[in-house]
Amino acid sequence: MKKIFLKALPFATLCLAVAFTSCNQKSDKGAQTTEQTDSLKYTTTINGKSVKLYTLKNKQGASVSITNYGGRVVSLLVPDKNNKLTDVVLGYDSVGAYRKKGEPFFGALIGRYGNRIGKGKFTLDGKEYALQLNDGVNTLHGGTDGFFSKVWDAQQLDGQKLELSYVSNDGEAGYPGKLDVKVTYTLTDDNALQIDYLATTDKTTVVNLTNHAYFNLNGEGNNTILDHELTINANAYTPVDSTLIPTGKLQPVAGTAFDFNKAKTIGKSIEENDQQLKFGKGYDHNFVLTHHDGKTAIATVKSPVTGITMEVYTVEPGLQFYSGNFLTGADKDGKGGKSYPHRSAFCLETQHFPDAPNHANFASTVLKPGETYKTSTTYKFLK
Repeated sequence: MKKIFLKALPFATLCLAVAFTSCNQKSDKGAQTTEQTDSLKYTTTINGKSVKLYTLKNKQGASVSITNYGGRVVSLLVPDKNNKLTDVVLGYDSVGAYRKKGEPFFGALIGRYGNRIGKGKFTLDGKEYALQLNDGVNTLHGGTDGFFSKVWDAQQLDGQKLELSYVSNDGEAGYPGKLDVKVTYTLTDDNALQIDYLATTDKTTVVNLTNHAYFNLNGEGNNTILDHELTINANAYTPVDSTLIPTGKLQPVAGTAFDFNKAKTIGKSIEENDQQLKFGKGYDHNFVLTHHDGKTAIATVKSPVTGITMEVYTVEPGLQFYSGNFLTGADKDGKGGKSYPHRSAFCLETQHFPDAPNHANFASTVLKPGETYKTSTTYKFLK
């Protein structure tokens, strides 16, 4: 991890910071647009901190809306093959719905440690640390007190860039060190959502940050992603035990249901008689990327319905592909009152490997004082 130096950036105007619509847009007296109403549903105070909805929009008309509660991507509107704007991420209509117990991390920033840590324990510099258990006997996505539940300080730098920052105190959720985190969302004019992460610590710790957006390129609320065509450039994956903790092995994908080097539908092999698929109830596995320079797509997904294609770029060595196996449709609080049934979304979470602190053969997630954690991921949309 290399040191970098940051320049101070100017504070955004209030006009840019809050609304879906511009400050000089007029509306009929006593009336509100749907967008304004939605924005108001995200305007509240949580633990004494202000929560709002921030919207970025590019020259193509694409837009992304993000709440500083959990840094969550609430909506992502991109053009389909007919130039119709389509919302491709699952979520809720109000910030309150994201706070309910058992919600599946829709659109959230994940930390301090994305994915799972076995038994909620790891040893660092000879000291064992015990974390919050929130996934059976394991810790998932930072624990019950993870970054997904925090109110981030927000600064909209311009119409296409939002900067979020958070200070995680020493001992929070069991992790050592005071961690200063900054995440920047940028919506580019070529319809790409770029997420840049920075973090520093005052004590040796572990860090693995990611975003947990749930995608359906047919449009959120569509009942399946099994018809999506997927490519993942990976020659191996990390098999797991029955609690979804990696065994430590790197398993070749060749000849298995996990081989996505040539494009195939998500549903093609998902019901094969494979113990790994049974453990995950489908795909819920980390893929070992063959390249991760941030310049070459590591994964590509295409919808046969809308024609929307999503390319993923990252400098991370791993990609968690999750096929929405634990969505049930029982939750009726989706956007517009929708329910999100089984396998109606997928996640492609860029990351270091799950449980890496407990596997010496996995790339290290250790961050030391004087170092800067720096990583970047881009989701680019084509039609």
